[in-house]
Amino acid sequence: MAVVCFVYRDLPYAEEYLSHPQFGFEMGWIARALASGHGFSSPYYPWSGPTAMQPPLYPVLLFLVFRLFGIYTVTSGFAILSINSLLSALTCIPVYFSAKYSLGARGAKVAAWVWAFYPFAIYFSAGRVWEYSLTGLLFTTCFCIAQRIHHTTNFFAWMGWGALFGVTALSNPSTLSTLPFLLLLAMWKTRWSSRRWLLNGTLTAFAAIAVLTPWTVRNYRALGILCPVRDNFWLEVYDDNSGDTSLDPSSAHPNSNPVEMKKWLSMGEPAFLKEKHALAIDYLKQHPEFFAGKTMRRFFYYWTGYWSLSAQELREQPYSPGNIFYVGCITLLMLRGIRRFWRQSRTAVLPYLVLIAIFPLTYYITHPLMDYRQPIEPAVIVLAVAGALPWRRMQVCGSSHWIGAERARSWKYAPSCSCSHSSSFVRAMVAAGIPPVDFGTNSPNKL
Repeated sequence: MAVVCFVYRDLPYAEEYLSHPQFGFEMGWIARALASGHGFSSPYYPWSGPTAMQPPLYPVLLFLVFRLFGIYTVTSGFAILSINSLLSALTCIPVYFSAKYSLGARGAKVAAWVWAFYPFAIYFSAGRVWEYSLTGLLFTTCFCIAQRIHHTTNFFAWMGWGALFGVTALSNPSTLSTLPFLLLLAMWKTRWSSRRWLLNGTLTAFAAIAVLTPWTVRNYRALGILCPVRDNFWLEVYDDNSGDTSLDPSSAHPNSNPVEMKKWLSMGEPAFLKEKHALAIDYLKQHPEFFAGKTMRRFFYYWTGYWSLSAQELREQPYSPGNIFYVGCITLLMLRGIRRFWRQSRTAVLPYLVLIAIFPLTYYITHPLMDYRQPIEPAVIVLAVAGALPWRRMQVCGSSHWIGAERARSWKYAPSCSCSHSSSFVRAMVAAGIPPVDFGTNSPNKL
């Protein structure tokens, strides 16, 4: 909130005063259309008709702010940035419980406090009008549930998880890419427990589809296209893979290119995006080496913050060296945390690996900006905490029996683990008269 007090007055008074680009860009223009009675339309400043270029959740939230406090007013700027900050603060709750499941109570407290003071969490919520905080809260909650869902056979719990994932996709559809993998992982763990894994997984998928269906129907009726959430993917692919080597997404966007804006208004959204789809496919076929090379650069930038240290880059981005050091350190700690998890409990780290490996794929081939990493930033923080804290301060528990090759825990530490199956296993051994055995890596005894 302290940061909000310094920046909120700048939102209505950006350089291009009439179009208010800093007030949410496409999100803000759609919210303006909603508040003006034009419906979910006009993703750029001119009135241009129905759109599916942005997911609906955050524009509707911004629309409610506009209705209460006025369109593009100083009060609306303060309100929306305050809401963003509140959502970011509330993300401490799923961060805590997610870390508690993996690291124990001590590690969870540290992870929650790190998130509370995490610079990216503060900056992108208190200084930007976009869906980062909303998506981060919803997605981290989905992930927190994904870690535990296999422990229950309650149909409504599985359906609720799928429905929440559907709602999250209406905030940022890139999050939906992780659902199949997290769901398969949960079904695998449930099947190992001899529970109704197939039915539970089917109900989860149907619940997610049910939440997305009304918006898909709306897009088909309004635009004549079959689009579950948003339709501008190929515009973004073409924009960042058509020869422009900068990170500024401006070459093909109507918002910043008058020629493209004229085409947008004359052709309409479906025809315009269909043309960009064809151009993107054609360019990628003719320049596969360029696409592969730039994808590798985007991958490296996503995890290190390094794109270039040229004189022009330093003039435009004077804080790049500090950002590179900061992002690089976080990534190194994250990798160390993954390594520690992998050696201690592979099952505990598998959901994190799904997020780290799957979610960024969309941005590796489009725009790998730091703000687009925010939905998985809470998971990155938990892994970084696992890599930074002394291991003896954490109580890692991760259901090691799901991975046969995994190192079994020492018997003397098993009773303190929060996983119920570990203590039950030890009690069963004692009841059967089997003496306690140390299953350390140097022990000749085999489970």
